[in-house]
Amino acid sequence: MSGYRTGTGWDTHRLVSGRALILGGVSIPSELGLEGHSDADVLAHAITDAILGAAALGDIGAHFPDSDPRWKGAGSLAFLKYAVELAAAGGFRLLQVDSTVILERPKLKEYRDPIRRKLAETLGLPVDCVSVKFKTAEGLGPVGEGRSAEAQAVATLVK
Repeated sequence: MSGYRTGTGWDTHRLVSGRALILGGVSIPSELGLEGHSDADVLAHAITDAILGAAALGDIGAHFPDSDPRWKGAGSLAFLKYAVELAAAGGFRLLQVDSTVILERPKLKEYRDPIRRKLAETLGLPVDCVSVKFKTAEGLGPVGEGRSAEAQAVATLVK
């Protein structure tokens, strides 16, 4: 049996006024931000779930329930760090992350490098092992209508 494990993660949050738009721990100038119990960083949440899934350790809601006041307004990079530490305690090492943010606007290409650097630092990976892609929903569904954002992620671990 191979010592490699792959996990997937997905998250979505509504876009609302009066909230910051934080993706991968980087604050993005925007009229709308993501609504949620924590800082609602969909990218960090999706990657956290991918890591937890690859190590068969449940999901972000099991470790950081939105019913717990400790996580109110929490920075989601702490969730990522915890997931990596928990996986390491189980004998796993994170090798690589591939992720996609789906958001109609603002355009994010100028934030790719800062997001990759912040995630790599948090995850303990070289930057070339962290992929972040940006897509729109081409005007379709809640994301395309500018009402929400989504993120997807895949994480590869080795025992």
